Amino acid sequence: MSTPQREVPADDSFAGLPLLIPVPRAAQLLGISRAAAYRFASAGDLPTKRLGRRVYVVSAKLREFIETEPHERARLQAWRELVLPVRHRA
Repeated sequence: MSTPQREVPADDSFAGLPLLIPVPRAAQLLGISRAAAYRFASAGDLPTKRLGRRVYVVSAKLREFIETEPHERARLQAWRELVLPVRHRA
């Protein structure tokens, strides 16, 4: 028995990602700094797994986090505004 496959849009930045992605790559996908992503991971705001001393973000849970948690997206946006220098804001 096979599991149903979800259609992935062509512009989906999560398409083809491995199960675990390094925190800097997750930061890039989220549009935040590497340091901010590590702060989110440390605070438990990003879904992470540790392998040895390395910290990885679980890509499927990151997708769920972004797609289904509007209040979390608002919190992420608030963090972005705090951590991005004024000259980098759009």
